[in-house]
Amino acid sequence: MANGILKGKKGIIFGALNDKSIAWQVAQKAHAEGATFVLTNAPIAMRMGEINKLAAECNNAQIIACDVSKDEDMQNLIQKSMEILGGKVDFILHSVGMSLNIRKGRTYTDLDYKWMHETFDISSMSFHRLLQTCYKMDAVNDWGSVLALTYIASQRVFPDYSEMADAKSLLESITRSFGYHYGKKNKVRINTISQSPTMTTAGSGVKGFGDFYDYANALSPLGNASAEQCADYCISMFSDYTKMVTMQNLFHDGGFSFTGFSADVFKLLEKKQGE
Repeated sequence: MANGILKGKKGIIFGALNDKSIAWQVAQKAHAEGATFVLTNAPIAMRMGEINKLAAECNNAQIIACDVSKDEDMQNLIQKSMEILGGKVDFILHSVGMSLNIRKGRTYTDLDYKWMHETFDISSMSFHRLLQTCYKMDAVNDWGSVLALTYIASQRVFPDYSEMADAKSLLESITRSFGYHYGKKNKVRINTISQSPTMTTAGSGVKGFGDFYDYANALSPLGNASAEQCADYCISMFSDYTKMVTMQNLFHDGGFSFTGFSADVFKLLEKKQGE
C-alpha cells in the first residue's frame, strides 16, 4: 500500500529491462509513492527490453538512452533529465552490470583483459562517471539519495561470479569515497544495496545460478529477498526517513550474509543427491 513518501521527488532510474528487473519494480513503486522520474538504459538494452511499456505505466515517463561508458552520454542524460523534470533530482538508482567474459564462458583464470576493462567500465566506473557528472553539474538536491546494486561476492568468493566480484568491490569503494565528498558538498547520501540472488535476466545468466539460489534460500533465516522487496528497500532509501545513512553497503538478503550454518542446507543437499 502506497503512502506517498516520495511525493514531489524527482529522480533517474537506470537499468529497467523487463518486469523481472529490480529497477523495473523500483520504478513502479516510486511512481506509486508519488515520484516523477526519467528512465534510462543502454541503447541495445532498450531495443531488447520492454521499457516503453514501463514508461506508459508510470505517467508516460520520459526515456533517455545512455551508454554509461561514454562521458558525453552521461552528460546528455543528466542535462536532459533536469530539463524534463524541471530542475535537480532527489534520487538516482544505478542498476547496471555486464560481463562479456561471463557471457562468453571465460573462466576467472582465463579472462580476456579487454573484456574485463569493459566490465569495470560498465559495472563500476560508470557509477563514478554518474556521480562525478552530477557533482560537476550540481544535479542532485541537498539530502538527495543515490543507490547502486551490488552483491556479497564483492567480499566473499563465489567462483562462478568471476570478474563481476572485482567489479562490485570497486563499486562499493566508489560509494564510500564519493559518499564522503558529496556528503560534504551537498549532504547527498550514497549507498549500495547487497541483494539476495534474484531471478532477474542478468542474475539467471550466471552459471549454476539455480542451484545457488536454492542454497542461499536454505541458508538465510528469512529466505531470499525478492526483487519486489528490494524495490521496497530502495524506496525507503530514497525517502526522507533515511537521511543520515550514507557510504554504507546495506545487506538485503534475508540474513544470508551473517549466517554460517543452517541444517536446511544439509537437507537441501540430501534432497538433490536423491534426485
